[in-house]
Amino acid sequence: MQVNAIAATPFSKKLKAPFLKHQIAVLQINLGRICNLACTHCHVEASPHRTEEISPEICQQLIEIIHRFPQIQTIDLTGGAPEMLYGFRELVKAARQHGKEAIARSNLTIYFEKGYEDIPEFFAEQQVRVVASLPCYLEDNVDKMRGKGVFDQSTQALQWLNRLGYGSNPQLILDLVYNPQLPTSQKFSLAPNQQGLQDAYKKHLLENFGIVFNNLFTITNLPIGRSKFHLQHRHLEEEYTLFLEENFNAQTLDYLMCRNHLSVDYLGNIYDCDFNQMENLPARSPNGEVLNVAKILELGSLDLIQEIQTANYCYGCTAGSGSSCGGSLI
Repeated sequence: MQVNAIAATPFSKKLKAPFLKHQIAVLQINLGRICNLACTHCHVEASPHRTEEISPEICQQLIEIIHRFPQIQTIDLTGGAPEMLYGFRELVKAARQHGKEAIARSNLTIYFEKGYEDIPEFFAEQQVRVVASLPCYLEDNVDKMRGKGVFDQSTQALQWLNRLGYGSNPQLILDLVYNPQLPTSQKFSLAPNQQGLQDAYKKHLLENFGIVFNNLFTITNLPIGRSKFHLQHRHLEEEYTLFLEENFNAQTLDYLMCRNHLSVDYLGNIYDCDFNQMENLPARSPNGEVLNVAKILELGSLDLIQEIQTANYCYGCTAGSGSSCGGSLI
């Protein structure tokens, strides 16, 4: 007899105090959903068949925000494949002109697509921090998650970046991202220890491909996007969420990316984080107003949000050592 899973405790009930926003330091911009890949774990559900991308108007408003707010330390560009999308280079240049860190969340394979072959050189010229997806250092696992031939292209792309100085020049930072394989049974697990896995990645990639990089980030698969569909198809969503709740670690709360990030979608709407963006849970001002980039420019402030919006997938960011766009938290 199948026993129904116990429903997870609402995430908001885990919090002992109001979950407040800190001063904004990072603007993470999702430029759209167009991508040359369609990875099985993609929470954005990006693919070559998507058409959504940022407009010239929204791009210009974001450039104006970069100009006007010196408190922004980092412009974090994602997608889809951000390199394919309108405004990518303009936003990178605007960030660098104002002394801000520019991050590109790259799938690496885009460098081999027609029209994007100069991207690695552009990155090096602008000193863009490359955060590249490589969910395993073994070919079979990567190709299962991301598509046949992706591992081979990814290693070639990393070697290309290395030749330009990435991973060795302190001005050219190359980070990799690990995602666990999606579960197919109730044998759930969190990501391995980040430092230990980083050491294994560095050893394997150097010995087998001559590749060097700076940091490895371990990121938990949250039950949203394609990961959610995968779990639902196998009737595992409730059990997986409960597993994440059972591993809730309150020590991670102060370090979550939603604390000092604003996440912006291709329409200019504002969210507390990229995950809330994908689940259409908008950020709100203290009076309940939904925010966008035009409102930020109108009011002249990035710090319009008092309390962060939460949902049960937040357990993914707070389980174990924690998980964020910058890897484990503690």
